[in-house]
Amino acid sequence: MNINRVRKNFPILRKKKMIYFDNAATTLTPNQVINKMNEYYTTYQSNINRGMYESSQLATNEYNKAKKKIQNFIGAKSLSEIIVTKSTTEGINLIANGLDWKKGDKIITTTVEHHSNYLPWLRIKNKYNIELNIISLNNEGELNLEEFENIIDNKTKLIALTHISNVLGKINPIEKFIKIAHEYGTMVLIDGAQSVPHIEVNVKKLDCDILAFSGHKMCGPTGVGILYIKDDLQKKIYPLNIGGGSIEWVDRDKFKLSNGSEKFEAGTPPIVGVLGLGEAVEYLKSKGMSNIYNHEKKLLKILHEELSQIKEIQIYGNSLDDNIGIISFNIKGLFPHDIALSLDISNKICVRSGLLCAEPLIKDILNAPNGVIRLSTYLYNNEKEIHTFIKAINNIINEKCKK
Repeated sequence: MNINRVRKNFPILRKKKMIYFDNAATTLTPNQVINKMNEYYTTYQSNINRGMYESSQLATNEYNKAKKKIQNFIGAKSLSEIIVTKSTTEGINLIANGLDWKKGDKIITTTVEHHSNYLPWLRIKNKYNIELNIISLNNEGELNLEEFENIIDNKTKLIALTHISNVLGKINPIEKFIKIAHEYGTMVLIDGAQSVPHIEVNVKKLDCDILAFSGHKMCGPTGVGILYIKDDLQKKIYPLNIGGGSIEWVDRDKFKLSNGSEKFEAGTPPIVGVLGLGEAVEYLKSKGMSNIYNHEKKLLKILHEELSQIKEIQIYGNSLDDNIGIISFNIKGLFPHDIALSLDISNKICVRSGLLCAEPLIKDILNAPNGVIRLSTYLYNNEKEIHTFIKAINNIINEKCKK
């Protein structure tokens, strides 16, 4: 993968002087995706699945082709398993609010979850008075499998796990959790917001029941997400919204919901968003997911080695094994937001700072009540940017810590 050629695909990198290291929040968008979205607006803009006229038929065809690309990208068995949402957050909430919860049901989640895969279950716990168990980390900083095995039982209805932490960048061994869960007949929901953009994710190989992810974290547009639900589980989940496009028929006093993904997709979907995401997954496939992961690992190794040599810096996370290009740290005695602002002012370096929508992890486990600084890389970042960042960090320390 030629990084210089990759960078030429992203117009913002040509037009704006910046070093973009906030990819875990939102990624940049390549020309290929922008052009596909423009094609819709300039060539066949119309609604889908409703019109008999040419542009509607063309838009419908392009929309379905894009969904097929997304299906193939994650290895889903059928197109009916691909449900369009507006975000990972909406997808997870659809599941939380669509399942039939009963007294005695149990949910298991973890301490490393993004709020979007924690708060919905906390609300369900409080609303239905069910048991919510939270798995902690072991001494190696990994999800505690032994604790999980002791907690799960036949009353456990659902397990909600993040594939990769948005704070630590650690790839969790979710296959082990999925296998054990299925021995108890328990559904498994995977938050794939940080994994699908960075590593190969195949839902058939994982055997997960539900997977949620977002377009804007993988070179696609904002406002579109995907929720994968196994075909045979969809009948157990009630849609979050109902309306046009989600029903087979309606009488004055009753209706019948559609089968398949249409049941969950009431109203006009984010058509241009799906087209853009379809193009984004093709773009990532053309670069190779293993190439993207290996490139991030290379940058992370340099970054970790350089930061580890600076005594004022505290890095969070025990190792680089099985990590994507995310690193979180603090400079002792300095406020994370001040550092992030200084990086932007001095070198137009974009990083995330604060609690990263993961307060239980950052405040309680990492013991960082003011938050952290997070740097996250992607396929268009290069070594020169890493070295510029390290130089800028050293300048901040020399200016603010050594007076």
